[in-house]
Order: sequence, then structure tokens, then C-alpha cells
Amino acid sequence: MLSVPDAHVTDIVDVRPWSGPKWAAILAHRSQAEGERALPALLSRLPEETRGRLLVTECYTRVTLGPAVP
Repeated sequence: MLSVPDAHVTDIVDVRPWSGPKWAAILAHRSQAEGERALPALLSRLPEETRGRLLVTECYTRVTLGPAVP
């Protein structure tokens, strides 16, 4: 699984209100959810409570500081 060291994470977002639709979207990609090593497949084999804890936050690394420029 791809990740960065915790020290590189600049923003953590609580996406709890969207965790249901997020999981439904992941499952919509059946070919990924049924694979052996794909992240959706790994998530689908976890107990629901564990999977739920993983899906309620998202971590991001800000590349540049300051407001986003359109």
C-alpha cells in the first residue's frame, strides 16, 4: 500500500458523513474488490468495524503552502 511517513501528513479530514457512499463507490468497482491484492479487496475482507475506522479519515500532504490558485 502506498503511504508517506506520518511527519509528511499536513491535513487530516474527517469524512465520516461520506463513509457509506465512499464504501459503495469502492464496491462499485467489482473487478478491484474481487482481486487478491488490490486495496478494495483487502478492505472488503476486514471486519466491518475495522474497515469503518479506516474509511472515516483521509490524510493529505500539502505540496505548497497557501491558498489554492485556480
